[in-house]
Amino acid sequence: MSKYSPLWEYVKKRDCPRIKLSFGEIGRIAGVGLDHSFLKYKKELTRYGYQVEKISLKEETVVFKKID
Repeated sequence: MSKYSPLWEYVKKRDCPRIKLSFGEIGRIAGVGLDHSFLKYKKELTRYGYQVEKISLKEETVVFKKID
């Protein structure tokens, strides 16, 4: 179980084509802040039917996209 598992479960339950979350929302959902390790852990998300489409440092958001 990774530190981002609560986030992956949240995204999966939303079941939307695209989900945009702020860094703050991600921290509250996951229980840990977003850090550089997110880039490594994001590969786990494909097991939940999603992938990271975009990370915006300027907007401080992450867009998750459902895999077809």
